Amino acid sequence: MLLKNNRSKTIAFGGLLTALCVVFIYLSSIIPFNKLLFLCLASFSIILGVLLIGIKNSILIYVGSLILSLILLGIRETTFAYIIFFGPYGIVKNFIENIGKLPFEIVLKLIFFNIVLGASYLVYSQFAPMQLKTTAPIYVLLILSQFLFLGYDYILTVFIHRAKKHKV
Repeated sequence: MLLKNNRSKTIAFGGLLTALCVVFIYLSSIIPFNKLLFLCLASFSIILGVLLIGIKNSILIYVGSLILSLILLGIRETTFAYIIFFGPYGIVKNFIENIGKLPFEIVLKLIFFNIVLGASYLVYSQFAPMQLKTTAPIYVLLILSQFLFLGYDYILTVFIHRAKKHKV
């Protein structure tokens, strides 16, 4: 936590990370491709906050970006995805990885992901009742989503280790 001792730098950096999150969420809502890429970049901002200014301030970054995104963009699929998964995952990942037992951490992360996936499906099906149009069976999509999530988690882990190595 590089900036933790300097209050004004912490506030300024938190504001910049909040703005960066909102910009990435906005880009994910207006650009018709790479929506998940921009949401992942928004989650990197939360991770940077955890590394540089601490967990409490990162929670404030998440809440601030959540509120600003809802005010500026309204409730959209991308803001919903950020609110329910991409925003809090960096904070949840930090808590889970403090356990120190890799197999247990992976199981907890998968449990979190599946709870979010199930809740998202239930909420989305209530507000936008439509059938999922795919040629693949649903269980194949669920298994594939697990591997995609683990890949995303691995990329976040590499980002964290490189940031720590370079003393961001």
